[in-house]
Amino acid sequence: MPTDCIRYQNSGYFSTLTKDYLDQKMNLKPFYNRFPIIENFEAQILEKGINYNHDNRKIVVAELQKQYQKIVVSKATQNNINALTQSNTFTITTGHQLNLFSGPLYFLYKIISTINLASELKAKYPKSNFVPIYWMATEDHDFEEINYFNFKGKKFRWNKESSGPVGRLSTDGLDAVFEVFAKELGSSTNAQKIKELFQNSYLKHTTLAEATRFLANTLFSDYGLVIIDADAADLKRVLIPYIKDELENQTSFKEVSATIEKLNEYTIQVNPRKINLFYIENNLRERIILENERYKVNHTDLSFSKEELFQLVETHPEKFSPNVMLRPLYQEVLLPNLCYIGGAGEIAYWLELQSYFNATKISFPMLLVRNSVVLANEKQIKKANTLGLSWADLFSKQNDLVNQKTKTLSEIDLDLSHIKEQLKKQFSDLQSIALQTDQSFIGALKAQEIKQIKGIEHLEKRLLKAQKRKLADVLNRIIQLQNELFPNQSLQERQTNFSEFYEKNGELLIQTLIEKLQPLEQRFEIIQL
Repeated sequence: MPTDCIRYQNSGYFSTLTKDYLDQKMNLKPFYNRFPIIENFEAQILEKGINYNHDNRKIVVAELQKQYQKIVVSKATQNNINALTQSNTFTITTGHQLNLFSGPLYFLYKIISTINLASELKAKYPKSNFVPIYWMATEDHDFEEINYFNFKGKKFRWNKESSGPVGRLSTDGLDAVFEVFAKELGSSTNAQKIKELFQNSYLKHTTLAEATRFLANTLFSDYGLVIIDADAADLKRVLIPYIKDELENQTSFKEVSATIEKLNEYTIQVNPRKINLFYIENNLRERIILENERYKVNHTDLSFSKEELFQLVETHPEKFSPNVMLRPLYQEVLLPNLCYIGGAGEIAYWLELQSYFNATKISFPMLLVRNSVVLANEKQIKKANTLGLSWADLFSKQNDLVNQKTKTLSEIDLDLSHIKEQLKKQFSDLQSIALQTDQSFIGALKAQEIKQIKGIEHLEKRLLKAQKRKLADVLNRIIQLQNELFPNQSLQERQTNFSEFYEKNGELLIQTLIEKLQPLEQRFEIIQL
């Protein structure tokens, strides 16, 4: 196996903001609380223990017990739910959409990062307990983002109309998806397990939230994962003061807008609304807007005075749904959370939020970029070694990789830079002579220099093209390997569903990931399966 290490910052797949955060650049330090290294958790534990409203523990546990009534709860998960009642128990949280059959591979990596960090913290701080949490994004309404998954280059899509929160969506119609998907699976023992997992998750549960909870619980309950659906009236009651503040004072808009001005050297991930709340019902999730001292629900006839809306907040807080700006606050108010684990894009918008958290006097969690992984089989790794490819090579853009390997493998020197330099020197000498005789030749000399340099560059391109034809066999093998490991010239984890690897490796897939992934390391993990 190629042995070079690929840091996130050198992979070519992360924004400048994320790279600067990972490098702990001084200009970003005002936008987060503590950087996620193991030693920093001691102060975070102390701060959260003081600032957290421990009365919320009973509310969380009571709701979890209701949500787990219909599925088998492992001993590890039940112990973690029970532990949440104790003041020395803290959570490590990741959140994710309810992608059909988990969506791309990074669903697994988020949750495993969370599980493994909780384990590391228990080893370092044994007097405290640490519970890994998967916060289901049940209130999202962008169905087109989650209604498909990819398996062996084919897309399996759930064709259905959806306008409200996806967690409440009926699973009707998924039998048709299963019928098509099952035909693509083989007849092996692992293939049969995948079929059963899909059936048991989606065909035996009535809502997408229930199906996703069952799926995640089946995959991770042995590791104590606790899954929470925050679209619940009892949980929303803890958010009532913050909902009212948002409606009346728009604190999040003011604070986040001021922060964005300070982050102006970066591309901003999310811009706040004046009011960062939705109104939700089973088939409705629309923005709340303030017009002429009336609160209106966008694209509906619903309209409220301030008094009417505040009364609704008190009696039915479940009708109010935080958007991407407010959901983090909801999570941190509700849970005794120390760290949020997310993708680079998520961390980018969390960095906009610390001043808002400060204004609401809620502890800001540590922010950890989730593990990223490339999975490779033995044949692919042998092929990389035979072709003399490093992982840095394989992470390169394909055109750059092909050009670089063509030059490396070629028996002739394809770099004509030395000839161009000689040419420039000759024209410099001619210019010196012209300056001593007739300066009217200077323009003509410059034009001739440009023309000849372009001629050399044209020859260089033709040489490269000719060598690509000569080396076509080995270059095609390089391209094929990179396409296998980076489908659609993108990260495997953003394209491929876990079932593609589960079909070949079964339960060993998750066992190996749990064993290999190190959440506090800032590098791509290359794992052989």
